[in-house]
Amino acid sequence: MSHIELTVLGAGNMGRALIGGLLRHGMRPEQIAVGESQDAARATLSRELGIAATSDNAAAIRNAHLVVLAVKPQDAGSVLGPLATELQQRRTIVLSVAAGVRIETLQSWCGAGVPVIRAMPNRPALLGAGVTGLFAPPEVEASRREMAAQVMRSVGEVVWVATEDALDVVTALSGSGPAYFFLLAQAMEEAGVRLGLPVQTARRLSIATLHGAGLLAHGSDGDLARLRAEVTSKGGTTEAAVRTLQAAGFDELIARAVEAATRRGRELAAQAGGAR
Repeated sequence: MSHIELTVLGAGNMGRALIGGLLRHGMRPEQIAVGESQDAARATLSRELGIAATSDNAAAIRNAHLVVLAVKPQDAGSVLGPLATELQQRRTIVLSVAAGVRIETLQSWCGAGVPVIRAMPNRPALLGAGVTGLFAPPEVEASRREMAAQVMRSVGEVVWVATEDALDVVTALSGSGPAYFFLLAQAMEEAGVRLGLPVQTARRLSIATLHGAGLLAHGSDGDLARLRAEVTSKGGTTEAAVRTLQAAGFDELIARAVEAATRRGRELAAQAGGAR
């Protein structure tokens, strides 16, 4: 990405995570411009990452090949609207990580001819271990898609989806997903305590198991059923636990949870004016 000039609008958690990831992947601080309204956030960027930020978004995007929109969804329109003329003149790529704001709405703020791409990262991106779902309309050129993918790879893996509706499922699966694993680990901790372990011991065991299982899965060929089978000896303790979970409808419960998150994401998008 040595040739890219990039602007990040919004220096909250995700904006800062992306800036840090880009710097780790070889971008120079002078290649990154930041538009941020909060004095404290601008000072933090300068102190921690050596990035100069401005409250003037128009100045921040002036030389950008790609603009990352990393503001709260309710602020997206007021941030993009005043920049439409500049974005249209340069046909600057707009990569939005504003959750739930749909392409049609983003395009109405940016104006005709501006390539718009949506990204749905998850919270582990703050550690460079995220996964991001990406969607671009068919008219967005492959080279522009790749530029957006390079930006998001700086904080983890990327997965392209074929439809914008699929991003709602991405949000429910990987966006909300860390909370599901934390909930399971918390329940394991509490079960351990009920069975006599000290709280700190049960917590350490649960967290370390969560971490180790993730590493095993990530370093594998992705066959989750095989991984589970490898730690489930016939007639053993793991089999007894798994059978109990399955008998209680564990698979169906998870499916319902992901469906509920998908449905709620679409409701929030509609409330924000992002529904088609």
